Amino acid sequence: MGSNGDRRGAMRVVIFGASGQTGRILVDQALAAGHAVTAFVRDSARLPVAHPRLRVVQGDVRDGAAVAGAIAGQDAVLSALGPNRPDFDAMTRGVRHILAAMEQHAVRRLVTLTGAAVPDPNDRPRLLDRVVRFALKRLNPEVLADALRHADQVRASDRDWTIVRVGRLTAGAGTGDVRVGWVGVGTRPFISRADAAAFMLKELQERAHLRQAPMISN
Repeated sequence: MGSNGDRRGAMRVVIFGASGQTGRILVDQALAAGHAVTAFVRDSARLPVAHPRLRVVQGDVRDGAAVAGAIAGQDAVLSALGPNRPDFDAMTRGVRHILAAMEQHAVRRLVTLTGAAVPDPNDRPRLLDRVVRFALKRLNPEVLADALRHADQVRASDRDWTIVRVGRLTAGAGTGDVRVGWVGVGTRPFISRADAAAFMLKELQERAHLRQAPMISN
């Protein structure tokens, strides 16, 4: 448990991809839960949030020194990084720097978000799942390759990681109804961003899926 924060179980967390659609929700929910949040963003103007427990750090995940500076002194890392045009390597290079900085600063816990097209041995994909993955591979091969390389690096690390896989992310308020399973096993192809963020924060502390890559859905 971190020493900062004004509620039981509060931690010092850094959130990468904090200005994205899911990242902004993560920031809001983490603050509401009492955590001290460092939000790492490429453009601070995209995160117009002020809070006494919020520190906004502007930087690029491709800059290892900037990433290390944001991770220093943290209890845990949350990543909502996604594919970034035109290079399509933000997840790959970003998590490489994140993992190196976590080792440098002795930070153990990492919860990172990716798509359900990233496979897991526990998956039992149905026809629709196979079609979606095939379409992504044909239409956006760079996006899928970036996500796969990101997951491979996380799985190969010695950190206390959880990869949270999602299908289609939807807008709207959280339902609190989150199914946890695998592709084709106990899940559906969509989840609200609010519910995905809430699951990531819950998993951060409960560690129910340590070194696993569950798929979640509504």
